[in-house]
Amino acid sequence: MAQNNCHYNESMQFFYDKVGKRQNLTSTMLITVQVVGSTFCIFILVANSMVIAAVITNKRFHYPFYYLLANLAASDFLAGIAYVYLMFNTGDVSPTLTIREYFFRQGLLDVSLSASLANLLVIALERYISVMNWKVHSNLTKRRVTLLIVLVWSISIFMGAVPSMGWNCICSLDSCSKMAPIFSRSYLIFWSVSNLIIFVAMVAIYMRIYAYVKRKTTMLMSHTSSSLNRKRTPIKLIKTVMAVLGAFVVCWTPGLIVMLLDGLNCEDCYLQKLKSLMLLLAVANSVMNPCIYSYKDEEMWTTFKNLMRCIGNGTRRQRSTRANAKPLGSSQDTSTSPPASEERKSDDNGSFDS
Repeated sequence: MAQNNCHYNESMQFFYDKVGKRQNLTSTMLITVQVVGSTFCIFILVANSMVIAAVITNKRFHYPFYYLLANLAASDFLAGIAYVYLMFNTGDVSPTLTIREYFFRQGLLDVSLSASLANLLVIALERYISVMNWKVHSNLTKRRVTLLIVLVWSISIFMGAVPSMGWNCICSLDSCSKMAPIFSRSYLIFWSVSNLIIFVAMVAIYMRIYAYVKRKTTMLMSHTSSSLNRKRTPIKLIKTVMAVLGAFVVCWTPGLIVMLLDGLNCEDCYLQKLKSLMLLLAVANSVMNPCIYSYKDEEMWTTFKNLMRCIGNGTRRQRSTRANAKPLGSSQDTSTSPPASEERKSDDNGSFDS
């Protein structure tokens, strides 16, 4: 009998009508969102790809902390893909989606958020272990780091798939949320509360780390300055990851609170207007992380510049190869091209210093 009350064959328009949700984006607003969002997403994809490439190519980053940081960049990369997919499947397109397509759209966002959160928690624990031993890096082996990364993504994929596995309101329309019309309000309460608890736990871990580092630094002040200088590297790594955590909490906490209010069936919270702002904050978080890496870590920024220079040199070599492959009878006037030696000199003068 319960199965007869389910609505698996309905389109999303049916659920939007049931919860009284209307797609209030005008065509101008939608185009603006797509253009601005696409610009952000291009930066997210390129910047986080460079973070991953930097960790792979620079041997100084071949440590557990940086492997986990690269995995965090991978979750931001996935978030960029999820935002692109969302932008072009929203507005007037949303009501035409099937239930499976809607689950896939929301699942991408949930997996990226879960992966970011799980990565930050693992990084916090790794920093706690290393700092409490007053070491720059922990003694985690590559095998254990690999297992942690696999565990992070396994949990994230599972969390993103939970609504499609049954925790939804397809068979109980009275429990549907307004923000996500086929998601159960009880699931949104669980999701937001559990994530907020993890936020508090991570903040507590870093407060403990900060207190320990401050006390240890005060003790080192009585020794020689060279001794203190040798111990500054773990402090720099802590500042980097604390900035990343701070950005994540600032960008995601409002969204989780809005989800909690929706789960509690708040009628006067203007959730649809808040949803657009919260999504913008979420996109901003994935934009901010690569900027934090490059600003807080000089070695990372230097590696970025070297990667950009290598890409530029490769592009120039490709252009040179294509130009040399053209027949002599080409309509292009080869006399206008500078000699190769002058081109190399120009490239050297305009390049970044390592």
